[in-house]
Amino acid sequence: MKKSFFIMCAMMTVSAGMMAQKKDFGYKFYGQVRTDLFYNSRSNSETVDGLFYMYPKDVAPDADGKDMNAKPDGNFYTLYTRLGVDVTGPMFGKAKTSAKVEIDFRGSGTTYSLIRIRHAYFNLDWGKSALLVGQTWHPLYGDVSPDILNLNMGAPYQPFSRAPQVRYRLTEKHFVLTAAAVWQSQYLSVGPSSNEAGATATQKNQSFIKNGCTPEFYLGMNYKRPGLLAGAGVHVSSITPRTQSEYNGKTYKVSERITGVSAEAHVKYTHQRFLLAAKSVLGSNLTQASTIGGYGIISTDARTGEQEYTPVRVSHTWLNMMYGSTFRGGIFAGYLKNLGASKEVTGVLGTGTDIDQLNTLGAEFTYNRPNWKIGAEYTWTGAWYGDYTAKARVTDTHLVKNNRIVLTALFQF
Repeated sequence: MKKSFFIMCAMMTVSAGMMAQKKDFGYKFYGQVRTDLFYNSRSNSETVDGLFYMYPKDVAPDADGKDMNAKPDGNFYTLYTRLGVDVTGPMFGKAKTSAKVEIDFRGSGTTYSLIRIRHAYFNLDWGKSALLVGQTWHPLYGDVSPDILNLNMGAPYQPFSRAPQVRYRLTEKHFVLTAAAVWQSQYLSVGPSSNEAGATATQKNQSFIKNGCTPEFYLGMNYKRPGLLAGAGVHVSSITPRTQSEYNGKTYKVSERITGVSAEAHVKYTHQRFLLAAKSVLGSNLTQASTIGGYGIISTDARTGEQEYTPVRVSHTWLNMMYGSTFRGGIFAGYLKNLGASKEVTGVLGTGTDIDQLNTLGAEFTYNRPNWKIGAEYTWTGAWYGDYTAKARVTDTHLVKNNRIVLTALFQF
């Protein structure tokens, strides 16, 4: 990690020097050193070995009936230390040009302490309209997200993903129209882990959107006034779970597709030291956005094993209130409900499909000075697990809960 860090610093320094010598180019070098110490009272569904936290795992009895997931854990990380550069370039026709490259050391999957691209894009700005090409926040993450210390930024209630995209924005007085075509890179959809018909074991894989040959699409509108942002959007995703089927001892070429339509609404209000933000999402198969859900198998061809699917619908809502400046405190609340499928299913593929609902309540307090943030956050999360019905709803539930404490120190430059 030290070697990678110094190499990147050298590259950024050389690049900065080169840009400073180029006519009509400007740059702003920035970054942060971030440390996170966390504790959980229970094992959880998570990534980055617990740094990116989702929800508590279900009861897992051992041979004596003891719950193997009823054990605490914790760790200390600096993986979300970041380096970045904002670039302004010469005019391209009538468009102002700019670019951003930002990296951290979070790695990918189970490989940590490696350089990872967070943002990498260029932008053409004609004043009222702008075109962005590259990787940045997914449109469902959007312009409204909770102000919390947990690095999940409100997931699984808040869609969380950075993705390659082509995004166009049109501004007219107080209104901003956003249209985007989005692909997948680090955050992937869930699909079957084998080609066997009826299999429900899952994996996250690039092939599901790659074989579908169709990007995700987003269309949204924001209304902006000083201190107020409100808007809504519609999202469509379409992936191919399998291109071949293993059925009755034979292999067949199949043509499968699952399409989900999701909608979201958001609002953010700021006044002096007060912040109020909220978002609600009705999602269909948004597993690529760090949330729960998926899709069910509704039919299987009797000869080839080719399957038809229907999305599982999930409702996500969160609310965040903050107050203060030097000393700043606030609360976060999230609620998620599995609404099931519109048709009967014979199997379900996805993440968290045995969860009926999730609740989260959190409170934080931070001390803020120029370039510094030091804070603590407590979060309680409850997950209601059960068995899914013929329409992928979950019944006969029991509560599993986790208490999480996060201590963060952040130096920004």
